Amino acid sequence: MGWLDQVTDQVEELTRARELMERDRSAEAVSQLDLVLTRTTDPYARADALVQRLSALINLGRTAEYARAAEMALAAAEDLAEPYLKGHVHALAALAAQDLGALDRCVTHLVRSVRALDSVTDPDQETAWAWHDLAMAYSYLGFHGYALGAIEQARSLGIRAGIAEEMFAAPGIRLRNAVALDHNGDSDGCLRVLRDIGADLDRILAAGDPSRLRPSSLAAYGYALARRGALGEQVGPRARGHDAAALLARGGYGARSHDLRRLGEVCLAITAGRPIEAAARLDTAAVATETLGAAEPARLRSLMYAHGGDHAAAHRADRHAFRLAAQRTDRLRDMYVDGIATRIDHEELRRTAEQYAGEAMTDPLTGLANRRQLDKYVETMIALGRPAVIGICDLDGFKAVNTAHGHHAGDLVLQRVAGVINRVMRRGDFVARYGGDEFVVVLTGAGLAEAGEVARRIGQAVAAEDWAALVPGTPVEVSIGFAEVTGSGAALREALASAFDVADREMMRARDRARAGT
Repeated sequence: MGWLDQVTDQVEELTRARELMERDRSAEAVSQLDLVLTRTTDPYARADALVQRLSALINLGRTAEYARAAEMALAAAEDLAEPYLKGHVHALAALAAQDLGALDRCVTHLVRSVRALDSVTDPDQETAWAWHDLAMAYSYLGFHGYALGAIEQARSLGIRAGIAEEMFAAPGIRLRNAVALDHNGDSDGCLRVLRDIGADLDRILAAGDPSRLRPSSLAAYGYALARRGALGEQVGPRARGHDAAALLARGGYGARSHDLRRLGEVCLAITAGRPIEAAARLDTAAVATETLGAAEPARLRSLMYAHGGDHAAAHRADRHAFRLAAQRTDRLRDMYVDGIATRIDHEELRRTAEQYAGEAMTDPLTGLANRRQLDKYVETMIALGRPAVIGICDLDGFKAVNTAHGHHAGDLVLQRVAGVINRVMRRGDFVARYGGDEFVVVLTGAGLAEAGEVARRIGQAVAAEDWAALVPGTPVEVSIGFAEVTGSGAALREALASAFDVADREMMRARDRARAGT
């Protein structure tokens, strides 16, 4: 029996409230739900109303009411043996805690939400919406990989329940992923994701009635188009009412849609070559840092300066954007160090540790795997008997970058190189930052011939970057050496160490040959 089947009181009113929220009329939904709460005696109806009410308050950005609304919804859910409901209310409570800056509580709610939703034995459309809200919470917190996984789960359950696919298109989640890539130096990766968002919009418009799109989705689609223009990409003409400005204007009245509209107007001014207007809009654009990350206004300011030809100011703004993006990573790391695990009993942590292992296995500067994850990955591949080639990539000229331009410029170079290497790898290959200016690639199921082709692609891609605009007078190049990994069982660690030594020597030889011009 589905969740809605257990609600025996005020069914029409609850359904209407849900429909109002889908049409971005959350203020009306709150009034509707308050009436339900004064009339119902059904515990399921009361719990449903409280969960919906919390969702509506989050849509409206009424932060002063979050704590009390979350407390009431959580208490109502705990009184019922319904895992979907517990999963949904914890996902919403995570969103509320994140908006209030309580990151430790936010992650605790995320863990509890996943545990509850994973235990649903007969998922239905309500479970799909719970996964959707969990994906939103992940996305706003900056856990973009988890957000994409959760929204895919929502989409799959929604299709099975007969919900139109576009209801779970979630352009806002992918938009935050795209701008996060840009904040970390991978503008090409950002553009690829933005183009995918635009292509999805085109498919939805071609397939049916665009009025079925949620207003919040329209704002996200509009910003994706506007952001591409700000990055210098020509966006083709679109049907009337579906260009960036029109989509932003039709994006509804929610707090996030308002923020996207304000920043989208900045993007449009940059694209149109109106830097004074862009600067004025940026100076007055009071937006929540969670909407697109704290670094987005600074990054837009950098793009504004770059379009105007002031590359020195653009560079300074980019460095500021990077610092803001890094601050969130630092806060998340400190949160874990300070003991988030103590808020969750040992069994819950054990069951969900795999979902959060990525945080301890990721290099915070580049977003790539770190040395710990690299060692684990290679050992697993070799233990499974799969051949592999290890490559060491070392930057040439990086010390001069730090000397001439400072360590913040060096960080930007490392981020861009990480994005370049990741972009040209084959599907299924593995990339990690090994430390300093060294990167390691693992080509599973490949030999040295394939490795040579990968090395050529990496070298050409790095050489093609416009380093003069980022760090004038200090060209950046890369030297790469590869070695096959052979060994198994007790000799595996020795084989890995030997392969790294060989790859390192080959990298040095490649550097010597480049310097000799041979």
